[in-house]
Amino acid sequence: MGRKNPLVTGQVYHVFSRSIADFKIFNKDSEYQRMIHLLYFFQIQQPPEKFSRFLNSALAQKIGFRTLLDLATKDQAKTVDIIAYCLMPTHIHLILKQLVENGISKFMANILNSYTRYFNLVHDRKGPLWESKFKNVLVGKDEQLAHLMRYIHLNPVTASLVKKPEDWQYSSYMEYIDKDMSKICSLSDLISISPIDYQKFVEDRIDYQRQLAMIKKLVLD
Repeated sequence: MGRKNPLVTGQVYHVFSRSIADFKIFNKDSEYQRMIHLLYFFQIQQPPEKFSRFLNSALAQKIGFRTLLDLATKDQAKTVDIIAYCLMPTHIHLILKQLVENGISKFMANILNSYTRYFNLVHDRKGPLWESKFKNVLVGKDEQLAHLMRYIHLNPVTASLVKKPEDWQYSSYMEYIDKDMSKICSLSDLISISPIDYQKFVEDRIDYQRQLAMIKKLVLD
């Protein structure tokens, strides 16, 4: 998972990883939830034990992944802050802030490798699951970040998987519009927008983003 140009600590990146040949890697709720648990767990720089062991432990049932992350990061740095995410049937979008040297590369290697082992075991297959390298783009100004967040939160709508972004359970969208929801994302120091304003900001763009997707498909075909 190494990069030619090292990712800079303190900077924010849009990170994207696609399955090999657009293979469907999330087929049911339990598979999406597995990846969401991995997103929680591998933010921890030095996890207390192996993911599979913690997942099946009594401690996991008692405190859950959110509490584990809170407890672990009181005493040590996280590898990354997750600003936003969206899991799609064949790919994942993440907006990550790197917190330690090689944090993003380490985080991505952990979540992708762990999910591959799980998926191959469940589906009785062998070999790689993801394209060889994740892609990343540096995110600049706050305005650029807001537009990127909106783009990834609208991905399931654009792909006609749901009619509204809040109907897709496998993204961070609800964390932005529901103050009471348990959060995986860290966003307070990067973007300041009320839940109502963010919901309007996203939903005002639904039809436009669908039109762009249709045009893109026509051009590519």
